[in-house]
Amino acid sequence: MTRLHDPSAHSFASDNYAGAHPEVLQAMLDANGGHVGSYGADPYTERLAEVVIETFGEGTSIDPVLTGTGANVAALQALTPRWAAVICATTAHVYTDEGGAPERLGGIKLLTVPTPDGKLTPELIDRQAYGWGDQQRPQPLAVTITQSTELGTVYTPDEIRAITDHAHSLGLRVHLDGARLANAAASLDVSLRALTRDAGVDSVSLGGTKNGLVLGESVVTFTEEARTGLVFLRKMDAQLVSKMRFVSAQFLAMLDGDLWRRSAATANAMATRLAAGLAALPGIAVTQAVDANAVFVTLPSEIVEPLRSVHHFYDWNRATGEVRLMCSFDTTEDHVDRFLADARALLS
Repeated sequence: MTRLHDPSAHSFASDNYAGAHPEVLQAMLDANGGHVGSYGADPYTERLAEVVIETFGEGTSIDPVLTGTGANVAALQALTPRWAAVICATTAHVYTDEGGAPERLGGIKLLTVPTPDGKLTPELIDRQAYGWGDQQRPQPLAVTITQSTELGTVYTPDEIRAITDHAHSLGLRVHLDGARLANAAASLDVSLRALTRDAGVDSVSLGGTKNGLVLGESVVTFTEEARTGLVFLRKMDAQLVSKMRFVSAQFLAMLDGDLWRRSAATANAMATRLAAGLAALPGIAVTQAVDANAVFVTLPSEIVEPLRSVHHFYDWNRATGEVRLMCSFDTTEDHVDRFLADARALLS
């Protein structure tokens, strides 16, 4: 096959734009060849089940799926009955960027709460946590939080514990959308377990593609209640992978060692470098805390398109001139410094 793209090209548009980590590709090659069982009946998926217990603790279960949307829908369905509603931030990925899948495919009503930084708190949850027994209102029975958030901010273990304790006291279960969980853990220098199981979370959509996988996400659950029906929901939601060994092998490469942390830490460090450089330029303001691998800034209108033509990125709020810049596991200091040099030249 003829290569159809420039392998040296780099973008700040999304960490989904990045290719796969070489160690992940090697894991897929190692899993290739010969015949093994399908739909998870293979040695790689069996080993992944062991590694997940080593990572998160006894009683943890993992179900590999195809997409992050599918992971979120299946995980939330497993946590809630048909009449339930799920509380989330207005900026949550499940609300803004899933094409309505939780509601249209999962049949789950989302109850949103505005937040200044993308993070829910017990007090903010209480704005929607009411009306139990009222047949006219969808019943709030779960909360979902995004880690790191869509605004690039990060929940600490204590902040998550405060949410889970409060939610559980109200009879609500807690799901964590962990598409960038690795970035949050690397930023705080804590384990994946510290932000999930140890903080009282019931289930997690564990991200992979944003941290160097080719494809595949996983639903990680910590209790029997959280995985109720998940084995059936995964199939119903078109997320059951036939050649699951290739998804499982990628997660083994990420979790059975420190690849998840190395990749996430690189992306985070490049975001910090980028934010610091931009903050020092006239007319540019960093608008959110740079906790992980996302940088939100306002740029003078006259430099946006010339800069975008060289370093692709997305608008976040066109009315204010705010844009989002994402760093990836393969972002280098040279990529960042070239962006800063081009911005500086345009400003002058």
